[in-house]
Amino acid sequence: MSTGLSNNLILVLAGIIMSLVAATIVVAFLMHSRPHQNYAELESRIRTWWAIVFIFSIAILVNRAAAIIFLAFVSYLALKEYLSMIPTRRSDRQAMFWAYLSIIGQYYWVYKSWYGMFIIFIPVFIFLLLPLRMVLIGEIKGFLRSAGTLHWGLMITVFGLSHSAYLLALPADSGISAGGAGLLLYLVFLTQINDIAQYVCGKLLGHHKVTPQVSPNKTYEGLLGGVITTVLLAFILAPVLTPLNQVHAIMAGLIISFGGFIGDLNISAIKRDLGIKDSGALLPGHGGVLDRVDSLSYTAPLFFHFNYYLYFR
Repeated sequence: MSTGLSNNLILVLAGIIMSLVAATIVVAFLMHSRPHQNYAELESRIRTWWAIVFIFSIAILVNRAAAIIFLAFVSYLALKEYLSMIPTRRSDRQAMFWAYLSIIGQYYWVYKSWYGMFIIFIPVFIFLLLPLRMVLIGEIKGFLRSAGTLHWGLMITVFGLSHSAYLLALPADSGISAGGAGLLLYLVFLTQINDIAQYVCGKLLGHHKVTPQVSPNKTYEGLLGGVITTVLLAFILAPVLTPLNQVHAIMAGLIISFGGFIGDLNISAIKRDLGIKDSGALLPGHGGVLDRVDSLSYTAPLFFHFNYYLYFR
């Protein structure tokens, strides 16, 4: 990575850290000025964000391999939480083992920048392999449900999320202001800021619920606040981190804001169906890893293919 590229990344990361400092101060002020309101969850989220930003920053600044390994580990944790939520049969364990192994394969194609294999490995080869492995075990009862839920989990937690890693494998001479790491930072930052803006705007201004049966805290006011915030930041950061022009930056902001909202709702629907609140407890204030990357599992493939179609074909 050249000095110029490093400067762009460091500049944006410094801005994110300053935003966290500001958020920490704002939450402290709200807790002091509105003692009747419960901001404990928001405070816990901010503390967890400090840890997330630190680990993510180290991963993308060290080198490309470190970032890919880190994202593969995130996929592993997300898949592990997903499989711990859904009902499975004892006979599914061997298929689950191969599902975990597919993470290594998927991210290896990312590391090798082999787009052709990356794009078909899970949707084609793993899609065909796992049901075969289940059939050979001989357990027929519950086969369709097990195969369907396992495939869906792989598509979300491994295939979807791996698109964020493949941003690092895109050609470096395609007008990207901060390289593939810049595109990755742009995607992850906007996805997470969209979640935060929707949460904060919904908490402060929300009255009209979008889908009360699925996610009672999701409001139209929160959605609008997330869209406006994400599109504005997408427009501002595009020249620093991406090859996107102004129109494409606005489109990217819309894709990320609405895609993130839909991803969050889908994972919420799964948890409602299973009668659980969070996918795990690894991240205080956020729940599990899957709770944190539910939006990214949708925004990553949408943003990747948007960029790939416009700038890298």
